[in-house]
Amino acid sequence: MRIGALFAGYGGLDLAVEEVFDATTAWVSEFDAAPSRILEQRFPDAPNHGDVTKIDWATVEPVDIITGGSPCQDLSHAGKRAGMKAGTRSGLWASMCDAIETIRPAFVVWENVRGALSAEADSAVEPCPICVGDGRGVSLRALGRVLGDLAELGYDACWAGLRAADVGAPHGRFRVFVLAWDATRPAGLEGNTAPTVAADLGHERPRAPRDRRTGPADRGREPVALLPTPAVNDMGASYDVERWDAWTARMKAAHGNGNGHGNSLHIEALRMLPTPQAADGSGGRRSSELGGTRPSGAKRAITLATALDHIDFGQYAPAIARWETVLGRPAPAPTEPTGKGGAHRLSPRFVEWMMGLPDGWVTDTDTSRNEQLKALGNGVVPQQASAALRHMLTLKGAS
Repeated sequence: MRIGALFAGYGGLDLAVEEVFDATTAWVSEFDAAPSRILEQRFPDAPNHGDVTKIDWATVEPVDIITGGSPCQDLSHAGKRAGMKAGTRSGLWASMCDAIETIRPAFVVWENVRGALSAEADSAVEPCPICVGDGRGVSLRALGRVLGDLAELGYDACWAGLRAADVGAPHGRFRVFVLAWDATRPAGLEGNTAPTVAADLGHERPRAPRDRRTGPADRGREPVALLPTPAVNDMGASYDVERWDAWTARMKAAHGNGNGHGNSLHIEALRMLPTPQAADGSGGRRSSELGGTRPSGAKRAITLATALDHIDFGQYAPAIARWETVLGRPAPAPTEPTGKGGAHRLSPRFVEWMMGLPDGWVTDTDTSRNEQLKALGNGVVPQQASAALRHMLTLKGAS
């Protein structure tokens, strides 16, 4: 099967789709320059068609699967919540609909942030001040628009939400995933090359328990302390630990809620000092047996970074050790020296490891540190997407 990837970023969603469907990425569409350079190196045989709003889909090579994480800025709780509407960045979902309508792939895979469950949207049902539902509050959410648009195009769908921590990652990034299939094809045709999967979320992928007193685990107590999830704009990036703690204390005194944005990954990484020196080893780099460009599921004996004296992972050690075991390789150093008076900063290679990517997938490309952190903050954890896809395929099979 062949994949066409829209809003491709560093290709994390497509790594998962390739694995689950035994597919190959045929082409990508990515507008941003830095992720485009990553894609060029990691998917060298896949041409980049660029800006989705300028593509004539009738001229694009047909594919079996179209994937996309349409822009989340206007859906995210961290943004202004402008919604999935015409003229917003998240409204670029309409361009993905155009691609689906023209190419008519057997499958569509869409992912986005938790805010897709609540952000306002419009569509042909609700696009204007005098349309259905006006004056009664929000009548359509972003996920509802996606599912409705797919239905209008003749696609049936199922959807799921889970955290990266639910597959063992050391952070709690929550994502919504949709799997859709062409319901206009004769029964069975759309799935004749789809994978057959077990009825769980995947072998040796741990799931966080439900706390029945507080609801799902992400609202209750995680059995291990989780790191802050990677973000495009880290609130603490310009602080050291002492200044951050002092600022947070002032905000808590003034507003009663700390900084209002949660913990900073940069600051929590600095709390793990001292970090390894250059002579201490590979820093988690992939060994020769992990050569290649796809995540490896192989389990082998490893020296856990959490067992080394020169890194103090503190309260996060259990979560980091768990992810080391899942990935089969040790965590890199969480910080790197800035070269200015012994100061340190968050290491992109550590963030890359947190995101479940092969070592160097982003950091060994022609991109700057800031570009790498931005790409990683926008990206998908492939293991998380794989688990969601396998689960949704069982739902599809049961429907």
